[in-house]
Amino acid sequence: MKKHKIVIAVTGASGSIYAKVLFDKLIHLSNQIENIGVIMSDNAKFVWQEELKNTSYKEYPFTFYNKMDFMAPFASGSANYNSMIICPCSMGTLGRIAAGISNDLTTRAADVMLKERRKLIVVARETPLSLIHINNMKKITESGGIICPATPSFYSKPTNFEELSATVIDRVLTLSGLQNKSFSWGE
Repeated sequence: MKKHKIVIAVTGASGSIYAKVLFDKLIHLSNQIENIGVIMSDNAKFVWQEELKNTSYKEYPFTFYNKMDFMAPFASGSANYNSMIICPCSMGTLGRIAAGISNDLTTRAADVMLKERRKLIVVARETPLSLIHINNMKKITESGGIICPATPSFYSKPTNFEELSATVIDRVLTLSGLQNKSFSWGE
């Protein structure tokens, strides 16, 4: 089995629990993964500390890149990263990606994923949505990206915030091509 090379971007949108659950699940799927590169904006770090009351993102065994590090391997298509997950994704980041504005490593990496026809999964976290947001999501979808809103499901009867968040993250992991055991409707 070919191992995955994944880029994770965490923006300053509310929903740090989604990023935490994603990080935790990626640890458990490490046998399927060759490399994980992470970009966290300053706002993402601030929101994580506000919402989760810790800085545990520093403890994960991933390679973290500065948001302006255009020498990161996934800033070029030649590095052959399979997928990029932006979780959670702010509407500002989503808008810059939709407009093709590569002004930081997150937007550049997303641009690379789209131009190389690789998987870009955007976990959009905003409500309500304006027509501008919807049109930006449409542009990314038309360009080959996948919009996977941070909209949890209740089929699996989650009992805490992490289990609830996992209903979204399990879908994201499946979309990225990783084999992940999770709740499946009708099974």
